[in-house]
Amino acid sequence: MRILIADKLSATCASALADLGLEVIEKPDLTAEQIPNALEGVGALVVRSTRVTADALEQGQDLCLVIRAGAGVNTIDLPAASKRGIYVANCPGKNTAAVAELTIGLLVAADRQIVNATLALRNGSWEKKRFGSAAGLRGRTLGILGFGAIGFAVAERARALGMNILVWSRSLSQDAAPAWIEVAQSPHEIAGKADAITLHLALSEKTKHIVDGKFLADVKPGAILINAARGELVDSEALTAAISEKNLRVGLDVFENEPVGGKADFVNLDLVQHITGTPHIGASTSEASEAIASEVVRIVSIFMVTGRPPLAVNLCEQGKSACNLVVRHLNRVGVLAGLLDGLRQEGINVEEMDNVIFAGGEAACCSLLLSAEPSRMLMDSLDAQAEILSSAIRNC
Repeated sequence: MRILIADKLSATCASALADLGLEVIEKPDLTAEQIPNALEGVGALVVRSTRVTADALEQGQDLCLVIRAGAGVNTIDLPAASKRGIYVANCPGKNTAAVAELTIGLLVAADRQIVNATLALRNGSWEKKRFGSAAGLRGRTLGILGFGAIGFAVAERARALGMNILVWSRSLSQDAAPAWIEVAQSPHEIAGKADAITLHLALSEKTKHIVDGKFLADVKPGAILINAARGELVDSEALTAAISEKNLRVGLDVFENEPVGGKADFVNLDLVQHITGTPHIGASTSEASEAIASEVVRIVSIFMVTGRPPLAVNLCEQGKSACNLVVRHLNRVGVLAGLLDGLRQEGINVEEMDNVIFAGGEAACCSLLLSAEPSRMLMDSLDAQAEILSSAIRNC
């Protein structure tokens, strides 16, 4: 199989994939517009920040797997991939420490005005009085929106700084939270109570602009806001206005409509004049890169053996099928073909199928998720076959 790496990854990734017997093509400077023409004969595509469009997925006639070398998959057209039966897998959790570390760095930098103080020194100006008025972080409350792996890692690090931790997450209750964490009932409770706020949410229709004008109106004057998750979580126009109106201190690693790729012009100059900022480098550490490279190799190796990658994000949820048919049978040629033909004649679609062979190779067990329940006639015909050891319908 030919695999295309269309972003810069650790060198260990390509060498390990080659050791699996793959033909590895490295083109880290490809743009989203160039990817469609680069997919001829490519079975798997690995990207980091480069967008994978519907056109690319359409052009990739041999493409069967796209791996996002990171957690978020908002740069990949998932509906288009699903329509063409192309697996999309990601590498969640591998950049947890890197993003958490940058979040804390932005938090400290915003509180102590490190960037502005550095710029003043570079301009030959010693302004101890101007920059000596930080509130400090010890004893202050950090509000965290989103409590996945990164949110938890940030909470642990902030706790070590002596901060109080207030968390909002749809999936976290006070009973399930660690004793040192207070759970908020809404994002607006975070806005009103926290001295500093950091965002660690996935981007969705529900979370887009979760930090909007209304949210910012509830934020304390002089509060700190950090976003190292997704730029579109924050309404940048509302934030620009709130910075001056409420004297907010802001640290951003991500931006709305940020450039794609390693180098480009940055046009959101009104906002960045008033913040501490970095160009979406949260996951960019050697430790994270090596962890992601290892995960990409693991995903590909499993896919080569089983035909199905771990961590696929565009599969139908379990439980949507109407019925589960389990057939124990002799491991003989044509047994499954006959079974599938019987289902076809009844107009029943096989939505998922798993067939395992037992030790010795004599018998097997096939589990099929079906769109409808087979008729009694079909079940009787299965049981009448010498090659069928037993059949059973479950969860119908």
